[in-house]
Amino acid sequence: MAGHHNQSLAMDPALVKYNNLVVNRHKYFRWTKRTVGITFAYVVAFPAFIGALAYATDGKWDFRGKRRGDVLSEF
Repeated sequence: MAGHHNQSLAMDPALVKYNNLVVNRHKYFRWTKRTVGITFAYVVAFPAFIGALAYATDGKWDFRGKRRGDVLSEF
């Protein structure tokens, strides 16, 4: 049958090295100024910004039941 030749594929050394890096990333991680800043931005700052934006515009626009010429803003 086609496709069953019992031959192993030659692995690309660069891909093997990259895979080992990804698998063992937790062993080499350190908290630096850069990683703290990036973590703060993704965990605290961005969600806080989105939450404040959502709170400020909550109920401001209503897209349902509008006809031509009606305004979208509620206040």
